[in-house]
Amino acid sequence: MQQARLRDWIAGHLGCPDLVIEETRPLGGGSIQENRLVRCRIGDAARAFVLRMDAAATIASSRTRAEEFRILEAVWKAGVRVPEPVGFCADPAVVGAPFALMGLVEGVGLGPRIAKDPTLGGDRERLAESLGRELAKIHSVLDPRDPVPAPLAFLGTPEPDPALAEIGRLRASLDGIGARRPAIEWGLRWGEVRAPACAAPTLVHRDFRTGNYMVDESGLTAVLDWEFAGWGDPAQDLGWFCAACWRFGRPDLEAGGIGSRAAFYRGYTAESGRAVDPARVAYWEVMAHLRWAVIALEQGARHVSGREFSLELALTGRMVPDLERAILRATAPETWR
Repeated sequence: MQQARLRDWIAGHLGCPDLVIEETRPLGGGSIQENRLVRCRIGDAARAFVLRMDAAATIASSRTRAEEFRILEAVWKAGVRVPEPVGFCADPAVVGAPFALMGLVEGVGLGPRIAKDPTLGGDRERLAESLGRELAKIHSVLDPRDPVPAPLAFLGTPEPDPALAEIGRLRASLDGIGARRPAIEWGLRWGEVRAPACAAPTLVHRDFRTGNYMVDESGLTAVLDWEFAGWGDPAQDLGWFCAACWRFGRPDLEAGGIGSRAAFYRGYTAESGRAVDPARVAYWEVMAHLRWAVIALEQGARHVSGREFSLELALTGRMVPDLERAILRATAPETWR
């Protein structure tokens, strides 16, 4: 990273010619994008940012950093608890690739640590309820009946059948990496046959889970990672959060491994005014395992391709058989009604 060019860009963007960069270093936790801490001093004041750019290899379903940043701006303006969107640089000459700059939010974001350390996040039932409320806010950011704001024109219009559109994307991802997985194909066909209609699509996060929000000792501090956001069925986010694959060793805590499903639903209903349909959420929990299995295959392919050698990516690809077993258990003929 060319620190002098980065300093000049940040100083110019903020209108602070006396800005000095005191530290830059990689941040852990991002499995798809590259995140760096940038600590600065402006006069006597300290300020810290997170710089987010593409990793050496990425996955096809991830949005560009420019699109992700525009979504972050929209949800920030709507009052969702997210890092402050500071600016976007499209010039690759500054640090080698386009990047987004966000305000640093203090807290812990590592999913397994949050699930296993009860000192984080404050009262866990209140945390689950707070996350439900925050998710409801996300689902109210845009009204699909209104014209899409110009900066978000890339979102297009909502698909008439979000579940079938999701299945189509997953099949395209499998084809894109040449993966042949009969268990996943079985699950996708199950999802296709049982796809629920969606009368009211909303903006959905599509990766709302433990590990993609930050907490301190008292509660939630920010919702992170907006690279998959777009139009969809709001039950998709509820199912993703509650799916067993995102409970990090706490299967008894159905809301993200941190609290009860009842508390999570209670917060969502209180904020949105809409009751949660358990059957719709259950469908999207199965879809969560399917989608995570496909993403895990894509992550493993990034390593195998040679573009980004990574033990973490290689191990992620090895998770797929466990996810396939969960898919087959959930879609076995004896479960059909």
